[in-house]
Amino acid sequence: QVQLVESGGGLVQPGGSLRLSCAVSGTIFTIDVMGWYRQAPGKERELVAIISPYGILSYADSVKGRFTISKDNTKKMVFLQMNSLKPEDTAIYYCNTKRMDGTHSYWGQGTQVTVSS
Repeated sequence: QVQLVESGGGLVQPGGSLRLSCAVSGTIFTIDVMGWYRQAPGKERELVAIISPYGILSYADSVKGRFTISKDNTKKMVFLQMNSLKPEDTAIYYCNTKRMDGTHSYWGQGTQVTVSS
């Protein structure tokens, strides 16, 4: 059974930082594409950042230069370091794992990030 458990969300002031973590189990972590997505109220879920099995990174334009995705293959964890947070970053952040062909896609339960003064 595949499980993804996110943590690290919370309330932060504009300009602040948060680090999200995602613990993954039940999948072949080293061959999966790992990603962070987010969904704000009234909006569709959108891609934030992904990291390929080979370490290739990709980011949404809105977070480039502020967010960094990384992973630890030994611990089967994925991280999202978020700096210079803005109110428009407020959303539920979800961790995702899938194969390179898009199959075997699984989601975590999400963690709330709120950026507000």
